[in-house]
Amino acid sequence: MPPTILTLGMKLRNNSAFVRFWLASTVSDFGTYITTVALSVLILVSLNGTALDQGLVNAARWAPYLLFGLLAGIWVDRFRRRTVLITGDFWRGLILATLCLLGALQLLNVPTVMVLMFGFGTLALMSDAAYQSILPKLVPRPLLTRANARLQQSDTVAQTTGSAVAGGLVVLVTAPFALLLGAITHFVSGAVLLSLKHAATDKHPLRTEGSVRRKVGEGLRWIYRHPRLGPLAWSSHAWFIGSAMMGAVLPALVLNDLRIGALGLGLVLTGAGIGSVVGTLISIRIGQRWGTGRTIVTARLIQPVALALIAFSPLVAAAYGPLTDQAYGSPAAWPTPLWAAFAVAVGGQFLFWMSMGFEGPLEMGYWQAVTPDKLIARMSATRRSMNRGMIVLGAPLGGFVATITSSSIALWAAAGVMLLSASMLLFSKFRTANVEHDQLTDEEALT
Repeated sequence: MPPTILTLGMKLRNNSAFVRFWLASTVSDFGTYITTVALSVLILVSLNGTALDQGLVNAARWAPYLLFGLLAGIWVDRFRRRTVLITGDFWRGLILATLCLLGALQLLNVPTVMVLMFGFGTLALMSDAAYQSILPKLVPRPLLTRANARLQQSDTVAQTTGSAVAGGLVVLVTAPFALLLGAITHFVSGAVLLSLKHAATDKHPLRTEGSVRRKVGEGLRWIYRHPRLGPLAWSSHAWFIGSAMMGAVLPALVLNDLRIGALGLGLVLTGAGIGSVVGTLISIRIGQRWGTGRTIVTARLIQPVALALIAFSPLVAAAYGPLTDQAYGSPAAWPTPLWAAFAVAVGGQFLFWMSMGFEGPLEMGYWQAVTPDKLIARMSATRRSMNRGMIVLGAPLGGFVATITSSSIALWAAAGVMLLSASMLLFSKFRTANVEHDQLTDEEALT
């Protein structure tokens, strides 16, 4: 019986190595969403920051991808990938614990947060490269799309619950102490990975011949000269600029414009998680029916519409009459205009992340399935570094536009960038991509 048929009959839950990896990833994801909410409240409320401050902190967090990303895959190849993941988890936990301590002592300011988040981002860069290159070692290639779907489903559950929990925690114990819980999740994730024993994780590091320049060049050529991966890469770069603009502006819109507090921000992000859960549940089915390319293009055409809906939420509130300058911490105290604006913002988040949900597993599975094993770490690090490098451009840009105009206008601009991203895929060869037809065979993957 062919290897592909055998692997398709396997159950992921019977793969103990994948299950442990999945558990560690889920715990870490939970901490990520707690950290995202707590950090935004810390900057915009505790430190009285602006959308531009939020954008600068986001840029500092992702700057290592721009500065070191092309070398990250080469560096990861020199170490056992499990070791890189464990080290990244423990040190990121220490950085978040440091933020908690300095915040509790009232010694934090925006530049200090930027420095610490730069260190956090450097560790995340290395972990991301190892994360994407270890999965094909734990799971047969025909099951990669399914494995990525499971990982994204758990990520969406973490997003749904973690954001709401974070909002409540910030109200109860303040933003710095909410960050401490984020630190604990990284420690737990690292401990789970310590227990991961699998032949792929214990192998000696992969050594490849050639200079650093040659290795970087191989990764770049594979991504940008591939007839389908190339358009996907360029489209994703534009998408990340728009997404970064949204990431810098959305917390300011909720906390400063709508004034519905940390709990309101958590609930808005929970809407995103629910949408993502729905999307990942139908991702594989849609991909099988429509094909990988058509599904991803459709998802990216939906996303600008969703952003425009979020941008419309302050206008919905204003249609009911002017709001006061007071902050509404509890949903019980929200007037009707705020409930209407909240519903529109949640609807936009739901739609945006639902489309992300059915796009994400297919996109990641496609990248991994068509890339040779010797190039996966470099492909992953190069692609992620360029994408996250776009955050360094987009986050301050979004914050700047919001500061000189309004949060709504900045979100409209982000929607325009995402429409450009979708158009780049729509008129390229990628729209015919299909992971089942384009993936490497087992023999090709070993060469």
